[in-house]
Amino acid sequence: MFSKKAFQFLTAATITLVATAGSLSLAGFLNKDYLNNPLLFSQLIGKKSSNGLNGSTSVKAQDIALNTKKEAIPKEFQGQTIYEAKLPIKDKVIALTFDDGPGPKNTTQVLEILKKNHIKATFFLVGEMVSFHPQIVKQIADEGHVLGNHTWHHWYRRMDVATAASEINRTADIIYKLTGVKTTLFRPPGGFLHNGLVDYAKSQKYAIMMWSDESGDSQRRGVATTLIKNVEKSVKPGGIVLMHDGGGNRSRTVKALPQIIADLTARGYKFVTIPELLAMQTQAKDVVTAESSIVTKDEHPNHQLHNQ
Repeated sequence: MFSKKAFQFLTAATITLVATAGSLSLAGFLNKDYLNNPLLFSQLIGKKSSNGLNGSTSVKAQDIALNTKKEAIPKEFQGQTIYEAKLPIKDKVIALTFDDGPGPKNTTQVLEILKKNHIKATFFLVGEMVSFHPQIVKQIADEGHVLGNHTWHHWYRRMDVATAASEINRTADIIYKLTGVKTTLFRPPGGFLHNGLVDYAKSQKYAIMMWSDESGDSQRRGVATTLIKNVEKSVKPGGIVLMHDGGGNRSRTVKALPQIIADLTARGYKFVTIPELLAMQTQAKDVVTAESSIVTKDEHPNHQLHNQ
């Protein structure tokens, strides 16, 4: 069921649907009070979709509204660099994040594991990979996961404003065209904060999402059990866990993920998306944490690991 805010967002899109379909006049649309009636509105959108107005290559207006709500983050985090959420110690909640996808094989395997465990995660997508595997991106969004921007090429080098803008905007555009998601989350490749990308992302009010915990799956050494130990040894409430579903063979990640989920669940942890995690911080009272979630120093504490 839609919220009032979602209806307002969908007004323009719905009128466009009506005009294009031609099966319902504008007067009839207004007389039936679709804008103020959630049930009628959802029925209208569903009817247009079933009539083929929104084909497999276009995004439904209904999905745009739902995805917008799912991706929204509190304004206080816009333009900030975030490593973790500031939560009370008793709130054993963490966010699983996956970078460099979509991959042709490992992403769907990760999705299957998450689905089996009823977990929603956050995927930071590389635009070029999105263009290669659009159906996988649609699957990620359709299954309720959150999408983030990880640039088009995954370059580490220094960039001028025009190049940085292209890297981020091209990725944002293709994600939106495929899913209707206008993401406000950006993760810089390799965790580099000073090559031009983060400056541009902040100017566009992205939240710069780093991490507090990582599996080390981008390193060539180590087996699945190593990845499990890496995650579990430093996990804490409000943590953001970095893993990868693309950028190479991530079979170790696929093998480690079920055990990571099982072990942390046994320790009382629950899994949420990045927007959910940040919303919890906003709502939290009597916060107890050892470190601030918003970091203003120059580099990530684990800046030596720049091959994410």
